[in-house]
Amino acid sequence: MIFSTISSYAQCAMCKAVVENGDVDMAEGVNNGISYLMVFPYLLVGVLFFTLYRYRKNQIKN
Repeated sequence: MIFSTISSYAQCAMCKAVVENGDVDMAEGVNNGISYLMVFPYLLVGVLFFTLYRYRKNQIKN
């Protein structure tokens, strides 16, 4: 995967068409949408690790 990221600078066809259109508000909307979708997997993994940490911490005490 490390070697394949060099050639993967492309966007999906819809995203590329919106950004190339030149509409700044639409491009900002696309970027905000991508950021919004990207946050939730990290939050879910963070909550999972925090829950596992608390569970293991309680198991060690008892």
